[in-house]
Parts: sequence; structure tokens; C-alpha cells
Amino acid sequence: MDITEVVKLSGIPASTLRYYEKSGLIASLGPRGVRRRFAPSVLDQLALIALGQLAGLSLTEIRSMLSPGGGVTIDRTLLANKADDIDATIRQLKAVSRGLRHAAACSAPSHAECPTFQELLRSAASGALARRKTLGG
Repeated sequence: MDITEVVKLSGIPASTLRYYEKSGLIASLGPRGVRRRFAPSVLDQLALIALGQLAGLSLTEIRSMLSPGGGVTIDRTLLANKADDIDATIRQLKAVSRGLRHAAACSAPSHAECPTFQELLRSAASGALARRKTLGG
């Protein structure tokens, strides 16, 4: 499959494909210097890269699980740890969402008088929500 077809089928720009190839995430067929061609399995590799990025994995972490021939070696510990991080972020975001919804509908004359909103502020100030920032937010 030529690079133009991969771009069309994947939606990934040619420049990104070239970067992925240079970074060792995917491999083209044939010698350098000619129009890049890829095996059809490159689409699966690109899907795995996209999924890994969506999960918050770095390209280095993703590359460590891909072999040049298109195989995948799953680092189960890394994935379990990333899933734990995502679960923690979800819990934190749900708490923030509940607090914001409460603040939006609170009948207290001032948010300064609302115990629920004050608890959200104390939680944020104590660093309970700071972990969100360390996860890239």
C-alpha cells in the first residue's frame, strides 16, 4: 500500500507517518529514497498507536510494545498502571463535576455559605485534585 493510500485510509498525515517510521513505530517496505509503501498491517499498527495515545501512553511506551514486523508485545504492568491512573482521574473528574453541578444549582445566597461548595474548595486546596495536573491536565 502506498503512503497516499495509508493517509487516505487512516486519516493520518504523511508527515506523521514519516515521523512514526523514523521513530521506529512503523516500518515501510523497500529501500529508502523511493515512495514509501506499507504492508496492510500498518493500519492495525496505526490503530494501536492511536489507542495508546488516547490512553495517555507516550510514543516511547507504545514503541516498546511494537515490533518492527508488526507484532505486539503487551506490557501488562504498564497497561494496568495506566488503567489505574485513568480510573483515578475519572473519580476526580466525577467529584469535580458533582461539585460544579451542585454550585450551579445551589440555592445558597452565596457559594461562600454553601457547605458542599466549601468542601470542594477545601478538597482542591488540599491537593486532592492536584493529581489531575500531573496526568497532563
